[in-house]
Amino acid sequence: MAQGKIMSAGNMAKAARRPHAQAGWMAGGAARRRTASLGRQAVLLLAVQGMYAAANALSGTFVPVYLWKASQSFALIGWFTLAQQLASGCAFWLAGAWVKRHDKMTALRAGLVCSSLFYLTVLLLGQEAGRWAAWLGALNGLAVGLFWLAYNVVYFEITEPASRDRFNGWAGLLGSLAGMTAPWLSGTFISLSGGTKGYRIVFTVSLAMFAAAALLSFFLQKRRSYGTFSWTYGAAQLRTRGNPWRSAVPALAMQGLREGVYLFLLGLLVYFATGREQSLGSYTFWTSLTSLLSFWLAGRLLRPRFRRAAMLLGAASISGMTAILLADAGYTALLIAGVGTALFMPLYIIPMTSAVFDLVGKTEEGVKRREELIVLRETGLIAGRVLGLAVYLAVVARVQSTAALAWLLLAVGAAPLAGWLFIRRKLAG
Repeated sequence: MAQGKIMSAGNMAKAARRPHAQAGWMAGGAARRRTASLGRQAVLLLAVQGMYAAANALSGTFVPVYLWKASQSFALIGWFTLAQQLASGCAFWLAGAWVKRHDKMTALRAGLVCSSLFYLTVLLLGQEAGRWAAWLGALNGLAVGLFWLAYNVVYFEITEPASRDRFNGWAGLLGSLAGMTAPWLSGTFISLSGGTKGYRIVFTVSLAMFAAAALLSFFLQKRRSYGTFSWTYGAAQLRTRGNPWRSAVPALAMQGLREGVYLFLLGLLVYFATGREQSLGSYTFWTSLTSLLSFWLAGRLLRPRFRRAAMLLGAASISGMTAILLADAGYTALLIAGVGTALFMPLYIIPMTSAVFDLVGKTEEGVKRREELIVLRETGLIAGRVLGLAVYLAVVARVQSTAALAWLLLAVGAAPLAGWLFIRRKLAG
């Protein structure tokens, strides 16, 4: 395949029917090319992802705080997040079957529409949202599952191993840019507005941005689907001795274990330390600015041969940053830990993501079963997140001190090191 060209679904299917063609493309092509440029479809997909990230960053950062204000309950926020993860897991399975047989863009747009419905429902419920937290989490999880399943399938089809690190670097950069500006703007606006008025306006803006992303997605090419979805294919990979997914899935679960808790708890601790949404917005600004710069640099410099060493350094660094909170859980300590984590996170997340998607395209069979394998990937992540949330709920049921939460963050924050141990042999270099 020529450098800089997009591999359409049709071309992938043709390659898969040629013996050893796909495997050669994956193994030899990456060795011959250091990098590959991103095509128009990849750029459009990045634009959709960027708008999606901006809409979530604008409001999603403050949803746990909003629910806290409505309920004053640590456990309720945990149940909201748990329902979200379980619903997203179910959505991944259902969407996997759908995109295998039908248009992938439909599932992607459905995810954007459900995200809009989530914020519309929160707006309509107002202060009663806390009573419906689990159902709101399920709706948001449905949106997440539909969008990211379709997104990941399309991402796999329009990138090559040689361009995958670059795409992931740009995706991380856009996410960081959104995470830098949007929460700072919304946090400042909410603080200045007072009460719930600011929340209502910010949630409305996010709703509109999801709708705009759905419209932009119509410029992406309709991608044909092939074959039928196998509900047991993923499980079969885990039962086969020597299958690389037996290492990849536990590594993904370790990534998810950390994410399940960190995605909402750090933001809550920042709010508890200051009592101001503006402080949470400022915290997110500085951590996302650091992440933006580090993702940009990693996306330019990281090569497949560096993945093993880079991921180890990233996993060790982000695991160690949380130790700062054991001595002090004030705003300054939280900011130092957050900035340090953002600095090293690309070294962990880019090799992890690229290596797993390279597994999808390693064989002809993997290309044919890309939907099933992406569902398997997400199943590993969600299993880890559910486990992390179960630990969180068990802890807050017994103690609700800041010190206990800091120890919890330290424990789950070490999970990426275990993830590296599982997947290290599948990393290049």
